[in-house]
Amino acid sequence: MATTTMNGGLQAEEKKVIFASSLGTVFEWYDFYLYATLAPFFAALFFPAGNATAALLSAFAAYAAGFLVRPFGALVFGRIGDLVGRKYTFLITILFMGGSTFLVGLLPKYETIGWLAPILLVTLRLVQGLALGGEYGGAATYVAEHAPAGKRGYDTSWIQTTATLGFFLSLAVIGICRFSGVMTPKEFADWGWRIPFWVSVILLIYSVYIRLKLNESPVFNKMKAEGRGSHAPLTESFLHYPNNKFVLLALLGATAGQGVVWYTGQFYALFFLTITLKVDGQTAYTLIAIALLLGTPFFVVFGALSDKIGRLKIILAGCLIAAVTYFPLFQGLTHYVNPALESFAASNVVTVQAKDCNFHIFVGPWSKFSDCDRAKDFLTKSGLSFASTTLPPDATDNVIMKIGPTEIKGWNEATVKKALADLKYPTAADKNAINWPMALLILFIMMIYVTMVYGPIAAFLVELFPTKIRYTSMSLPYHIGNGWFGGMLPLLATAMVAASGDIYYGLWYPIIVALMTVVIGAIFLRDNKDRDIYQ
Repeated sequence: MATTTMNGGLQAEEKKVIFASSLGTVFEWYDFYLYATLAPFFAALFFPAGNATAALLSAFAAYAAGFLVRPFGALVFGRIGDLVGRKYTFLITILFMGGSTFLVGLLPKYETIGWLAPILLVTLRLVQGLALGGEYGGAATYVAEHAPAGKRGYDTSWIQTTATLGFFLSLAVIGICRFSGVMTPKEFADWGWRIPFWVSVILLIYSVYIRLKLNESPVFNKMKAEGRGSHAPLTESFLHYPNNKFVLLALLGATAGQGVVWYTGQFYALFFLTITLKVDGQTAYTLIAIALLLGTPFFVVFGALSDKIGRLKIILAGCLIAAVTYFPLFQGLTHYVNPALESFAASNVVTVQAKDCNFHIFVGPWSKFSDCDRAKDFLTKSGLSFASTTLPPDATDNVIMKIGPTEIKGWNEATVKKALADLKYPTAADKNAINWPMALLILFIMMIYVTMVYGPIAAFLVELFPTKIRYTSMSLPYHIGNGWFGGMLPLLATAMVAASGDIYYGLWYPIIVALMTVVIGAIFLRDNKDRDIYQ
């Protein structure tokens, strides 16, 4: 079977491998992205009240924790995958992911057990991250090692659709619970948010059943039969030249830029709609979901195209175009989604004169918030840009804020809210004023960038490394690029916006990382689409 599969003769087996691997990975991404989708909502459930942006940053920090630990999962499970086999390793990862997701649905809220609630939440996020760190490399390697020569880009691109489909599935299940009339908003806040996490048990059982029917990778079996396996995949991957060089280049010259482009186009766009532009959750989810549906087929399009023209040039082109166009695209979102907010900001210049201002990223009980921090947090969550200046020497207040013609001395949230109301500040986006065609076009364009960088990446990484250390070697740069560079994006971008006063300032983070990838990838990496990975 192995020979005919490797020569492209067993189409039925090939389809079974793609379907089973992709379906299980969809469910793992669904589990992982439930929290990502609900991160702003979880701010009120698992963190103390009193500072909305601080709670949001705390929720994003817990969200980021699952990403930060993914490379460690890549090391642990990658080593097992290279020593024991691909199939059994990603059976273990899916059990870890499904179990931890189900337990999130059982967690008590902050009002019930205090700080133990976010501690338990972060712990389960860490387990999810470890599991996902071992899942992707196994699925991508498994599919690539079954793919016929000349079709690795196409076959592995189906794995690339799984993250977006898992994200869409999480949006759909949450949307049914929150917005279909099945329960009231209060019921969802009290207990209904747990249902999507409980659903993961059904998905887990089905995923395990499907994966148990798979055979081990024929390439891995052939390697083991010939006695060519690695006894120390971690050492060979990261301490032996040139493998360690390619691990570093794969990170900086491919996956880092791919990660930030991916998370900007899907997650940061969603958070920008709901938090900055004040779009209600149902409308924001609908916009993102439609863009996902329209864009998802292009993962396969660019994966197949990479079989013809190469992987690297498509990935780098996506990073470059994204970096050049992010500012006008997000400014376009503001214009077409919440024109009233754009008009208000243009008519009412906001300045903040303050002292004792801090830059907050990881927020917790150790964090101290000054009046400056509270004022900037409030303006940030209001979607308003502001200019920061120092206080005059004779000032007696810690904060002096100007909103259009109105000057407010000292920090008092009620006073600021009244001043905004007097100036006709739009507290929420008007659904009737949203230009749906243009908003969807912008989101679809960003999704195309996602498919360009992500569709070919699995095949590109597989072809960089030899079979005996492939699982380990490709998993680490992938999960650092996506888990650290990409997963930290919402947290860092939100903190950068609050510190700078510019609602678009957070975009500098993905732009700089994407341009770094373009430069390093173009200079130091080459395409290997014609490499024989079976030798």
